[in-house]
Amino acid sequence: MPHYIEPLFRPPSEARSLIFQITIGCSQNQCRFCGMYKGKKFHVRPLQDILAEIAEISALYRPRIDRIFLADGDALIYPFDDLCVILDALTATFPALTRVASYASPNSLTNKNALQLSKLRAKRLKILYFGLESGDDATLLAVNKGFNSERMAELALAAREAGMKLSVTAILGLAGRGRSLQHARATAEWVNRVNPEFFSLLTMFHRHNDDYVRSLQLCTRRELMLETREMLEHLHPAKTILRSNHVSNFLNLSGSYPKDRERLIFDVDTALKHAAVRAGFLDEVPVYQEEHY
Repeated sequence: MPHYIEPLFRPPSEARSLIFQITIGCSQNQCRFCGMYKGKKFHVRPLQDILAEIAEISALYRPRIDRIFLADGDALIYPFDDLCVILDALTATFPALTRVASYASPNSLTNKNALQLSKLRAKRLKILYFGLESGDDATLLAVNKGFNSERMAELALAAREAGMKLSVTAILGLAGRGRSLQHARATAEWVNRVNPEFFSLLTMFHRHNDDYVRSLQLCTRRELMLETREMLEHLHPAKTILRSNHVSNFLNLSGSYPKDRERLIFDVDTALKHAAVRAGFLDEVPVYQEEHY
């Protein structure tokens, strides 16, 4: 069975997936807002260890596994030839396998050219989870993302052209009060340009990122909802599924663009109206903090 070095993270939509941890940590573990892998030193696990873990999966379970997620935070950075070997082993071991997924940082996308991405797609690596965080360059600089919005758009578009599906995440409240609406508009414009299959929102929260949190004027619930509304109003992608269902979010949203655009905006307006009857609720800064790790 797989041997995990915790903490182990995966996207909500990978809840049914078997996870193989082919890298430890994140090669781009510098972002000030992110505490996911601060306790880990990044390294690539040996190929033979991964192949041994795949081989250890009982024959009883192999026909039941149709989805696999490759962890940790930057599995796409795994050396190309060895990653192909891993994908071939997964296909040979799991006859019902329909897709493989992984996180992909901008750093790891610079590590694979268009032909390599196409070959990985042909080997069933079909979806990449890409942390945009913000389309606003001032915010990206403040969080030490290491890439500007233009470069991340180029990398994301290259992955899409290679046939990869993209699930892009952005963080509400990441820019604080000072650039809340600029962050919202610039993020929407980035999504309009790249047109990812999926676009998800989470909300800024505490996890090994105290220095960055202290540097912000944190948004209240009202400001976060207005930031969300601003983003929804400026979103005009050709076809994108939007989700706001992370545990950090206090307002869950779900819909497809362009079909559900007006309904999603209405949902935010309705939530603002209903929340206004609770004295002080909208003017509080929401507090969500990871209890572990």
